Amino acid sequence: MEATAKVSSILIYPVKSCRGISVFQAPLTPTGFRWDRNWLVVNYKGRAYTQRVEPKLALVEIELPNEAFSEGWEPTKSSFMTIKAPQMSVLKISLMKPSEVAEGVSVWEWSGSALDEGAEAAKWFSDYLGKPSRLVRFNAASETRLVDPNYAPGHKTMFADLFPFMLISQGSLDTLNQFLKEPVPINRFRPNILVEGCEPFSEDLWTEIRINKFTFEGVRLCSRCKVPTINQDTGIAGTEPNETLRKIRSDKVLRLDKKQQGKIYFGQNLVWKDSLTEGHGKIVNVGDPVFVLKKVSSAAEAAA
Repeated sequence: MEATAKVSSILIYPVKSCRGISVFQAPLTPTGFRWDRNWLVVNYKGRAYTQRVEPKLALVEIELPNEAFSEGWEPTKSSFMTIKAPQMSVLKISLMKPSEVAEGVSVWEWSGSALDEGAEAAKWFSDYLGKPSRLVRFNAASETRLVDPNYAPGHKTMFADLFPFMLISQGSLDTLNQFLKEPVPINRFRPNILVEGCEPFSEDLWTEIRINKFTFEGVRLCSRCKVPTINQDTGIAGTEPNETLRKIRSDKVLRLDKKQQGKIYFGQNLVWKDSLTEGHGKIVNVGDPVFVLKKVSSAAEAAA
Protein backbone atom coordinates (compact mmCIF):
# COMPACT_ATOMS: atom_id res chain seq x y z
CA MET A 1 0.00 0.00 0.00
CA GLU A 2 1.35 3.38 -0.97
CA ALA A 3 1.35 6.35 1.41
CA THR A 4 -1.00 9.15 0.38
CA ALA A 5 0.81 11.83 2.37
CA LYS A 6 3.32 12.34 5.15
CA VAL A 7 3.29 14.26 8.42
CA SER A 8 5.00 17.63 7.87
CA SER A 9 4.32 19.28 11.26
CA ILE A 10 3.02 18.32 14.69
CA LEU A 11 1.54 21.16 16.73
CA ILE A 12 0.61 21.14 20.40
CA TYR A 13 -1.27 23.84 22.30
CA PRO A 14 -0.66 23.21 26.02
CA VAL A 15 -2.81 26.17 27.13
CA LYS A 16 -6.07 26.42 25.21
CA SER A 17 -6.17 29.47 22.89
CA CYS A 18 -2.51 30.38 23.53
CA ARG A 19 0.31 29.84 21.04
CA GLY A 20 1.21 26.38 19.85
CA ILE A 21 4.50 24.52 19.96
CA SER A 22 5.89 22.79 16.87
CA VAL A 23 7.53 19.47 17.78
CA PHE A 24 9.32 16.67 15.91
CA GLN A 25 7.49 13.93 17.77
CA ALA A 26 4.59 13.62 20.19
CA PRO A 27 3.31 10.80 22.38
CA LEU A 28 -0.27 9.70 21.74
CA THR A 29 -2.85 9.56 24.50
CA PRO A 30 -6.57 8.76 24.20
CA THR A 31 -7.38 12.46 24.81
CA GLY A 32 -4.99 13.81 22.17
CA PHE A 33 -1.23 14.35 21.95
CA ARG A 34 0.41 14.53 25.35
CA TRP A 35 0.24 18.09 26.80
CA ASP A 36 -2.28 19.30 24.21
CA ARG A 37 -4.92 21.59 25.77
CA ASN A 38 -4.14 20.36 29.28
CA TRP A 39 -4.50 23.91 30.64
CA LEU A 40 -7.23 26.51 30.39
CA VAL A 41 -7.54 30.18 31.35
CA VAL A 42 -10.88 30.85 33.04
CA ASN A 43 -12.77 33.91 34.25
CA TYR A 44 -13.99 34.55 37.81
CA LYS A 45 -16.97 32.25 37.16
CA GLY A 46 -14.71 29.41 35.95
CA ARG A 47 -15.76 29.80 32.31
CA ALA A 48 -13.14 29.25 29.61
CA TYR A 49 -11.51 32.24 27.95
CA THR A 50 -10.76 31.68 24.26
CA GLN A 51 -9.43 33.89 21.48
CA ARG A 52 -13.00 34.43 20.30
CA VAL A 53 -13.45 36.73 23.30
CA GLU A 54 -9.85 37.42 24.32
CA PRO A 55 -7.75 37.61 21.13
CA LYS A 56 -4.75 38.79 23.20
CA LEU A 57 -4.27 35.13 24.17
CA ALA A 58 -2.79 34.69 20.67
CA LEU A 59 0.33 36.52 21.89
CA VAL A 60 0.94 34.25 24.88
CA GLU A 61 3.94 32.02 24.12
CA ILE A 62 4.27 28.62 25.74
CA GLU A 63 7.46 26.58 26.12
CA LEU A 64 7.85 23.05 27.43
CA PRO A 65 11.09 21.13 27.96
CA ASN A 66 12.03 19.15 24.82
CA GLU A 67 12.14 15.93 26.80
CA ALA A 68 8.46 16.35 27.69
CA PHE A 69 7.72 14.89 24.23
CA SER A 70 9.77 11.72 24.74
CA GLU A 71 7.95 8.51 25.45
CA GLY A 72 7.45 7.68 29.11
CA TRP A 73 8.94 10.95 30.38
CA GLU A 74 7.68 12.07 33.78
CA PRO A 75 8.16 15.56 35.23
CA THR A 76 10.32 16.24 38.29
CA LYS A 77 10.28 19.19 40.69
CA SER A 78 12.53 21.07 38.27
CA SER A 79 10.25 20.63 35.22
CA PHE A 80 8.35 23.74 34.16
CA MET A 81 6.09 25.16 31.50
CA THR A 82 7.30 28.68 30.67
CA ILE A 83 4.74 31.33 29.71
CA LYS A 84 5.67 34.67 28.10
CA ALA A 85 3.73 37.62 26.68
CA PRO A 86 4.50 41.20 25.59
CA GLN A 87 5.32 43.52 28.53
CA MET A 88 4.90 40.67 31.03
CA SER A 89 7.39 38.94 33.29
CA VAL A 90 8.06 35.25 32.60
CA LEU A 91 5.66 32.88 34.37
CA LYS A 92 6.85 29.40 35.29
CA ILE A 93 4.33 26.65 36.00
CA SER A 94 5.50 23.39 37.55
CA LEU A 95 4.64 20.34 35.45
CA MET A 96 4.04 18.41 38.65
CA LYS A 97 0.30 18.36 39.33
CA PRO A 98 -0.91 21.07 41.74
CA SER A 99 -2.89 20.05 44.81
CA GLU A 100 -5.49 22.86 44.81
CA VAL A 101 -8.81 22.14 43.15
CA ALA A 102 -10.99 24.66 41.31
CA GLU A 103 -14.67 23.74 41.23
CA GLY A 104 -17.18 24.78 38.59
CA VAL A 105 -14.83 25.02 35.61
CA SER A 106 -16.65 24.99 32.26
CA VAL A 107 -15.73 24.81 28.61
CA TRP A 108 -18.58 24.64 26.10
CA GLU A 109 -20.98 21.87 27.18
CA TRP A 110 -18.71 20.43 29.88
CA SER A 111 -18.35 21.46 33.47
CA GLY A 112 -16.45 19.87 36.32
CA SER A 113 -13.54 20.44 38.64
CA ALA A 114 -9.95 21.12 37.57
CA LEU A 115 -6.58 21.58 39.25
CA ASP A 116 -5.84 25.21 40.14
CA GLU A 117 -2.36 26.50 39.27
CA GLY A 118 -2.46 29.02 42.11
CA ALA A 119 -2.17 32.70 42.94
CA GLU A 120 0.91 33.67 40.90
CA ALA A 121 -0.55 32.29 37.66
CA ALA A 122 -3.93 33.88 38.47
CA LYS A 123 -2.31 37.29 38.98
CA TRP A 124 -0.26 36.98 35.78
CA PHE A 125 -3.28 36.22 33.57
CA SER A 126 -5.46 38.74 35.44
CA ASP A 127 -2.86 41.46 34.81
CA TYR A 128 -2.38 40.45 31.20
CA LEU A 129 -6.09 40.29 30.31
CA GLY A 130 -7.10 43.11 32.64
CA LYS A 131 -9.80 41.04 34.32
CA PRO A 132 -9.94 38.37 37.02
CA SER A 133 -8.55 35.11 35.63
CA ARG A 134 -7.14 31.80 36.78
CA LEU A 135 -5.07 29.09 35.12
CA VAL A 136 -6.43 25.58 35.62
CA ARG A 137 -5.24 22.14 34.56
CA PHE A 138 -7.42 19.23 33.48
CA ASN A 139 -7.77 16.69 36.27
CA ALA A 140 -7.74 13.36 34.44
CA ALA A 141 -7.79 11.49 37.76
CA SER A 142 -11.30 12.66 38.61
CA GLU A 143 -12.86 14.01 35.39
CA THR A 144 -13.78 12.69 31.97
CA ARG A 145 -14.88 14.86 29.07
CA LEU A 146 -16.56 12.73 26.42
CA VAL A 147 -16.75 13.93 22.83
CA ASP A 148 -20.10 14.10 21.03
CA PRO A 149 -21.35 10.48 21.00
CA ASN A 150 -23.12 11.08 17.67
CA TYR A 151 -19.68 11.30 16.04
CA ALA A 152 -17.26 9.30 18.17
CA PRO A 153 -18.93 7.37 20.99
CA GLY A 154 -16.66 6.49 23.89
CA HIS A 155 -13.84 8.87 22.90
CA LYS A 156 -12.72 11.68 25.17
CA THR A 157 -10.70 14.86 25.20
CA MET A 158 -9.35 17.44 27.65
CA PHE A 159 -9.86 21.16 26.91
CA ALA A 160 -9.88 20.93 23.08
CA ASP A 161 -13.03 22.36 21.51
CA LEU A 162 -14.63 19.15 20.33
CA PHE A 163 -12.26 16.32 19.42
CA PRO A 164 -8.80 15.11 20.47
CA PHE A 165 -7.00 15.63 17.12
CA MET A 166 -7.38 17.88 14.09
CA LEU A 167 -5.62 17.36 10.75
CA ILE A 168 -5.16 19.71 7.79
CA SER A 169 -3.21 19.20 4.56
CA GLN A 170 -0.69 21.70 3.25
CA GLY A 171 -2.44 21.41 -0.12
CA SER A 172 -5.66 22.75 1.39
CA LEU A 173 -3.82 25.74 2.89
CA ASP A 174 -1.96 26.41 -0.37
CA THR A 175 -5.21 26.33 -2.35
CA LEU A 176 -6.95 28.67 0.07
CA ASN A 177 -3.99 31.05 -0.12
CA GLN A 178 -4.30 31.23 -3.91
CA PHE A 179 -7.69 32.88 -3.34
CA LEU A 180 -6.46 35.35 -0.70
CA LYS A 181 -4.84 38.75 -1.32
CA GLU A 182 -2.70 38.16 1.76
CA PRO A 183 -1.78 34.51 2.39
CA VAL A 184 -2.37 33.17 5.90
CA PRO A 185 -0.11 30.77 7.82
CA ILE A 186 -1.30 27.48 9.26
CA ASN A 187 -1.37 28.95 12.79
CA ARG A 188 -4.73 30.57 11.95
CA PHE A 189 -6.31 27.09 11.98
CA ARG A 190 -4.60 25.47 14.99
CA PRO A 191 -4.33 21.88 13.71
CA ASN A 192 -2.40 19.18 15.57
CA ILE A 193 -1.24 17.38 12.44
CA LEU A 194 -0.23 19.02 9.17
CA VAL A 195 0.34 16.63 6.26
CA GLU A 196 1.79 17.15 2.80
CA GLY A 197 1.83 15.31 -0.51
CA CYS A 198 -1.91 14.77 -0.96
CA GLU A 199 -4.47 16.59 -3.09
CA PRO A 200 -6.01 19.75 -1.61
CA PHE A 201 -8.98 19.02 0.65
CA SER A 202 -8.55 15.26 0.27
CA GLU A 203 -8.64 15.06 4.08
CA ASP A 204 -12.37 15.90 3.87
CA LEU A 205 -12.93 12.38 2.57
CA TRP A 206 -10.76 10.38 4.97
CA THR A 207 -12.79 8.27 7.39
CA GLU A 208 -9.93 5.96 8.41
CA ILE A 209 -6.21 6.58 8.08
CA ARG A 210 -3.02 5.07 9.42
CA ILE A 211 -0.16 7.29 10.56
CA ASN A 212 2.95 5.21 11.21
CA LYS A 213 1.25 2.18 12.80
CA PHE A 214 -1.67 4.00 14.44
CA THR A 215 -5.20 4.06 13.11
CA PHE A 216 -7.27 7.24 13.30
CA GLU A 217 -10.89 7.81 12.30
CA GLY A 218 -11.95 10.98 10.52
CA VAL A 219 -15.12 11.71 12.45
CA ARG A 220 -16.29 15.20 11.49
CA LEU A 221 -15.30 18.01 9.17
CA CYS A 222 -14.00 20.91 11.22
CA SER A 223 -16.41 23.84 11.05
CA ARG A 224 -14.65 27.13 11.71
CA CYS A 225 -15.48 29.96 14.10
CA LYS A 226 -13.96 33.46 14.01
CA VAL A 227 -10.52 32.43 15.33
CA PRO A 228 -9.01 31.98 11.82
CA THR A 229 -9.64 35.71 11.26
CA ILE A 230 -7.33 36.62 14.18
CA ASN A 231 -3.77 37.39 13.15
CA GLN A 232 -1.72 35.22 15.53
CA ASP A 233 1.23 37.64 15.45
CA THR A 234 -0.79 40.72 16.45
CA GLY A 235 -3.98 39.43 18.09
CA ILE A 236 -6.00 41.64 15.72
CA ALA A 237 -9.03 40.23 13.88
CA GLY A 238 -9.91 40.92 10.23
CA THR A 239 -12.45 39.39 7.86
CA GLU A 240 -10.20 36.88 6.08
CA PRO A 241 -9.82 33.98 5.50
CA ASN A 242 -13.42 33.34 6.57
CA GLU A 243 -14.92 35.59 3.92
CA THR A 244 -13.18 33.57 1.20
CA LEU A 245 -13.93 30.25 2.93
CA ARG A 246 -17.60 31.22 2.78
CA LYS A 247 -17.30 31.33 -1.02
CA ILE A 248 -15.37 28.08 -1.49
CA ARG A 249 -15.85 25.97 1.65
CA SER A 250 -19.38 26.59 2.98
CA ASP A 251 -22.04 23.91 3.36
CA LYS A 252 -23.83 25.70 0.52
CA VAL A 253 -20.89 24.84 -1.74
CA LEU A 254 -19.81 21.47 -0.32
CA ARG A 255 -23.06 20.01 1.05
CA LEU A 256 -25.87 21.42 -1.01
CA ASP A 257 -28.14 18.40 -0.50
CA LYS A 258 -27.68 18.44 3.30
CA LYS A 259 -29.36 20.57 5.96
CA GLN A 260 -27.83 24.05 5.65
CA GLN A 261 -26.25 25.37 8.85
CA GLY A 262 -24.33 28.33 7.44
CA LYS A 263 -21.02 26.70 8.35
CA ILE A 264 -17.58 26.85 6.77
CA TYR A 265 -15.23 23.87 6.86
CA PHE A 266 -11.46 23.54 6.95
CA GLY A 267 -9.74 20.45 8.36
CA GLN A 268 -10.81 17.04 9.60
CA ASN A 269 -11.35 16.06 13.24
CA LEU A 270 -9.83 12.73 14.27
CA VAL A 271 -9.96 10.22 17.09
CA TRP A 272 -7.29 7.61 17.70
CA LYS A 273 -9.01 4.32 17.01
CA ASP A 274 -6.68 1.96 18.85
CA SER A 275 -6.36 4.23 21.89
CA LEU A 276 -7.73 1.48 24.12
CA THR A 277 -4.83 -0.90 23.49
CA GLU A 278 -1.86 -1.02 25.85
CA GLY A 279 1.74 -1.01 24.73
CA HIS A 280 4.82 1.10 24.11
CA GLY A 281 6.21 3.25 21.33
CA LYS A 282 3.04 5.28 20.87
CA ILE A 283 4.66 8.24 19.20
CA VAL A 284 3.84 10.13 16.01
CA ASN A 285 6.84 11.70 14.24
CA VAL A 286 7.27 14.36 11.61
CA GLY A 287 7.94 12.43 8.40
CA ASP A 288 5.64 9.53 9.27
CA PRO A 289 3.68 8.19 6.27
CA VAL A 290 -0.10 8.60 6.10
CA PHE A 291 -2.09 5.73 4.57
CA VAL A 292 -5.74 6.18 3.70
CA LEU A 293 -7.66 3.03 4.65
CA LYS A 294 -11.25 4.18 4.09
CA LYS A 295 -12.79 7.24 2.52
CA VAL A 296 -16.05 8.66 1.25
CA SER A 297 -16.45 9.99 -2.28
CA SER A 298 -17.37 13.61 -1.53
CA ALA A 299 -17.45 16.19 1.27
CA ALA A 300 -21.25 15.94 1.14
CA GLU A 301 -20.97 12.35 2.37
CA ALA A 302 -18.57 13.18 5.20
CA ALA A 303 -19.89 13.71 8.72
CA ALA A 304 -20.09 17.41 9.50
